[in-house]
Amino acid sequence: MLELRHLRTLVALRDAGSLVEAAERVHLTQSALSHQIKDLEERLGSPLFVRKTRPVEFTRAGTRLMTLAEQVLPLVRMAERDLARQAGNEQGRLHMAIECHSCFQWLMPTIDHFRDHWPEVEIDIPGGHHFDPLPALTREQLDLVITADPQALPGIHYEPLFRYEGLLAVARQHPLADRPFVTPEELGEETLITYPVEHSRLDVFTQFLDPAGVRPRELRTAELTIMMMQLVASGRGVCALPNWALTEYLERDYVKAVALGEKGVWSTLFAAIREETRGAPWMEDFLRTARETSFAVLEGIRPA
Repeated sequence: MLELRHLRTLVALRDAGSLVEAAERVHLTQSALSHQIKDLEERLGSPLFVRKTRPVEFTRAGTRLMTLAEQVLPLVRMAERDLARQAGNEQGRLHMAIECHSCFQWLMPTIDHFRDHWPEVEIDIPGGHHFDPLPALTREQLDLVITADPQALPGIHYEPLFRYEGLLAVARQHPLADRPFVTPEELGEETLITYPVEHSRLDVFTQFLDPAGVRPRELRTAELTIMMMQLVASGRGVCALPNWALTEYLERDYVKAVALGEKGVWSTLFAAIREETRGAPWMEDFLRTARETSFAVLEGIRPA
């Protein structure tokens, strides 16, 4: 009567909070997911959750199955890892670079979790690069690059991890603080604070300002997110960051966030890997762990 897909569906429903988002996580249409749940409820003779509640409110039957899922799915995952490890012939190496200043919030828990299950895989994040990460990936100097700017390179595969929205952080007293969104022309009147990287790698330029032919009144750079937030909070500029990078500062009411344009600016974060390592069991497990960890620790992201 019960299948693993049912348990995975209930976990996705709990974590996502709605049928729409849960369907995206398990790669089904909302209609297909609803049909799957309804079919299971008819077999069990009991509803599994209360409709139109957010977060999802499970019934006694649903809660019992959630308990089962929490017990069974980790054991299945562990068995899959063990079988993959036994079938593998190589120790594996995972040297990576991160083209994302705010990625450590989810990447470090991912690495910690992965290391516990794949201790034989050599993990390193080399510092002091004097080369572009993606070309270095093709030369086998690196094995994985976290990037939001995929380039067409021979032998390189881009695995989507999740989608995120770029938001404009402004001071609480800023005239834009209570606006639902900002236009490119309005941002053109501001001092824009960015990380010290090329503008071609920043979504606020490529997806928002450049298409409108607008330049900020003044540009300023900062190495760390917390430095950006201090400058923004003191009214010395504004900055565009991924929604998850702003969560803690918004919760503390340190700054305000405004959407970039009426429809917002959404981007996808990728893991770039070489085609030859794409099917390696440890690489597949790292990518799956990265997705699961991201949705567990980050707010406001969507399945890619």
